[in-house]
Parts: sequence; structure tokens; C-alpha cells
Amino acid sequence: MTHHQQLLRISTTGKALHKVTSKVQTIVAESGITTGLCTLFLRHTSASLVIQENADPDVLTDLSNFFAKLVPESYHYIHSTEGPDDMPAHIRTALTHTSEQIPIMNGRLALGVWQGIYIWEHRQHGSTRELVVHLSGD
Repeated sequence: MTHHQQLLRISTTGKALHKVTSKVQTIVAESGITTGLCTLFLRHTSASLVIQENADPDVLTDLSNFFAKLVPESYHYIHSTEGPDDMPAHIRTALTHTSEQIPIMNGRLALGVWQGIYIWEHRQHGSTRELVVHLSGD
């Protein structure tokens, strides 16, 4: 069994879903692994990692709007050291994921036709986010 690991640094532009599918797929292709598992881990607590619709951008808009209502920034949070969007970002991350596992088949991510991998930035201002890509297989 082969292991391959790479760190991606992704610059986000503020609160939005940032597609990273092609970057991850490039790492899979370059690894030479044809059958295995891709584990993704986002090293942050105010951004998350999601697999979501990749064809209709309205899905991403609706998802963002729903989370804005579910976890409002106007609520009085005790933790506000880094600004009024920080604690809501932590809550949104707790409700989603910081890791995902995707099978590798025939040297490609075994995502469905309509699935894409996104880093979901929950803060108002952009940041550089670190995504660990760990591959194992043959």
C-alpha cells in the first residue's frame, strides 16, 4: 500500500463556498494511486469542508442563506475576540465537517456526477486555509 500526502493552501475571498475539486483530483492523478482512499482534513475551526452540488450555483446560495439564518451574526455571543463573525463561524463549522473521505477508483475521485468538494469560508474576510490531502492505496 502506498501513502501520499500533500498540503494545499487555498486563499478564500470571504464568506462563500470555494470549489477545490480539481486541485484535489490533480493530486490524486499525480500520486499514481488507482484504487484507494482520499482523506481530506481542513486545519481550521472557522471554515469547513463539504461535498455539495457542483452544477447549479443556486444550491450553494440557498445553503449559505439557510446557514445565515440558522446561525445569525447578530446574536450576542460571549466569544467575540476576533470579531462578530468569529463565533458564528465556529458554530457553522461544528454543524458541518472539517474532514471528508472519498474513494479512489481508476485513479480518480469516485465523486458522483453532481458532487464537488468545497471549502466553506465562514468568516467575512478571506484567509489562507490549509487542506491536508492524504491518499492511501495501490
